[in-house]
Amino acid sequence: MRLLADLNIAPRTVAFLRSLGHDVVRVDQALPPGADDSSIVASARQGGRVILTQDLDFSAIVALSGQSAPSVISLRLASSRVEKVNALLQVVLPGLEPDVRAGAIITVDEHRVRRRALPIP
Repeated sequence: MRLLADLNIAPRTVAFLRSLGHDVVRVDQALPPGADDSSIVASARQGGRVILTQDLDFSAIVALSGQSAPSVISLRLASSRVEKVNALLQVVLPGLEPDVRAGAIITVDEHRVRRRALPIP
């Protein structure tokens, strides 16, 4: 999966996802410091990447855009400990591939994965 990891995704998680074979770029590697959320969405769209974040703003921006890309995977976890995030992503990411290819906003928490197809009417 081609991912654009927001700044709230730990560098250790980025490295872990790369070790699993994912093509992951962190926002601070792809955009200038201080890039706003709209610029991050535009970069993900242009690069064919899925936004991986813990920030709800990206879901709102993409939903309001009326477009079917980029997909967003939003983590809504009680703990942001790298080990917990990595273990969860290792389990859920393989099953999300069809959804992100079609265009979706996906919310992942400890107990479930919610999917909403894009564009949102």
